[in-house]
Amino acid sequence: MLLFLAFLAVPLIEIALFIQIGGAIGLMPTLAIVVLTAALGTWLMRQQGALAMSQVRTSFQELRDPAEPLAHGAMILFSGALLLTPGFFTDAVGFALLMPPVRAAAYRWLSKRMVVHSMSYGPGPQRPANDPGDIIEGDFHEISPKERGSRPPSGWTRD
Repeated sequence: MLLFLAFLAVPLIEIALFIQIGGAIGLMPTLAIVVLTAALGTWLMRQQGALAMSQVRTSFQELRDPAEPLAHGAMILFSGALLLTPGFFTDAVGFALLMPPVRAAAYRWLSKRMVVHSMSYGPGPQRPANDPGDIIEGDFHEISPKERGSRPPSGWTRD
């Protein structure tokens, strides 16, 4: 029900803002602002997204929990979608999500409502003790140089 209300309220807010701002400054300045905020938002999103990706890489390299940098990256992606959507309300929310303090507050709020059941680093599940895996059993017979004679090595061995 809450999602339905959001999908209903956001377009109504946008229409009301377009009417109010368009009436105050005119059609062309209103459209110019919408296009300018989309371009500026795209540029800012790319900058913030690159920073978030480097933080994700660093957390993986240092074997730290990547949840916060991944959440920041997701919020930056969401802000980009909002900034590309024409409208003043969505632009305001999109620009707000590009600010690190706002994202940090949103992450703290979201992290209180989520539970991580498990997290692990390193190799996947281990093989059972009786599973031979990649081991191939076989017998060998060592050939002395006298037995080998003048034949060159087979290529399977090193001399």
